Amino acid sequence: MAPSHALRCCKRALNWIPVLFINLVVGWSYYAYVVELCVYTIPNNPERISYLVLFHIFFTMFIWSYWKTIWSKPESPSKAFCLPRAEKELFEREERAETQQEILKKVAKNLPVYTRTAGGAVRYCDHCQVIKPDRCHHCSTCEMCVLKMDHHCPWVNNCVGFSNYKYFVLFLTYAALYCVVICATVIQYFLKFWTKVLPDTHAKFHVLFLFFVAALFFVSVLSLLGYHLWLVGKNRTTIEAFRAPVFANGPEKNGFSLGFKRNAAEVFGDQGKYWMFPVSSNLGDGHSFVTRLVHIDPERANGILQQNGKSLADGKPDPCVHGNNIQHTADDSKENIDGGQTDSVKVENEQ
Repeated sequence: MAPSHALRCCKRALNWIPVLFINLVVGWSYYAYVVELCVYTIPNNPERISYLVLFHIFFTMFIWSYWKTIWSKPESPSKAFCLPRAEKELFEREERAETQQEILKKVAKNLPVYTRTAGGAVRYCDHCQVIKPDRCHHCSTCEMCVLKMDHHCPWVNNCVGFSNYKYFVLFLTYAALYCVVICATVIQYFLKFWTKVLPDTHAKFHVLFLFFVAALFFVSVLSLLGYHLWLVGKNRTTIEAFRAPVFANGPEKNGFSLGFKRNAAEVFGDQGKYWMFPVSSNLGDGHSFVTRLVHIDPERANGILQQNGKSLADGKPDPCVHGNNIQHTADDSKENIDGGQTDSVKVENEQ
């Protein structure tokens, strides 16, 4: 047990190396730009001040969004998606996979879950002992199920998912803009040092290298940013881009796409004034999603989750507590608890 715990601690420590590397590069770029360029190289105050103001605006937004991505804890499924005590005991005693699936299907009937495995089975995590909500996946690095998981990013040492995907996209955006500001303002002094118009000083190395590093990072970040903006427009995660989610009628890569405007609103929110700031404004709670194939009324989804111990208005969901005794109402048709209305299949053309 002790060696295993020690290895786990070492692994967690090593996971911070990419984050340390990024922070060292950013810290050096700050020194090179502010001190070596603005203080020692730029000759006049108006240019120096204007560069410093512009630089610090994008530097602040870049660091803000980056650390919000790092420190935003991934959200896991609420206890409503755990098996009730009786069903959990039956599930653990049962050895036949077919019977286990019947138990899972009985519980899943009362949850807003519409995606299945490639074989049509209910998606269940044996590690977390929870029925996976739509778009939820288990991260082996974080050792937990993550709502609307996109991927695990080593550069932020965190899972990118429902709780921080907006911050991650903004991090890429401001990282690209940070590099653009550096390249655009440094290039004239880069050329002057390169052509020996300016004398060789200790600032030369920093200015030359700063331009090369910023240009290199810009190219790499821009490609990643473009890919994730495309994913936002399609309302897909990285996982769904490689493996289409499976619904009752089979795989459908555009199953969650509702048109560009609504897709963007799911990530950034419906109030444009918050879009460019790394503050929480995304829509939903990460447990249920409106799809092109199954129309889910938000009030109805709230009613289902309230029935099972979770409300959309509760804020952050409670983690799954093993051995809970939440009662799931048997409802073979997933009827609306208020009016007896069943789910309607609704296929829409993507805008």
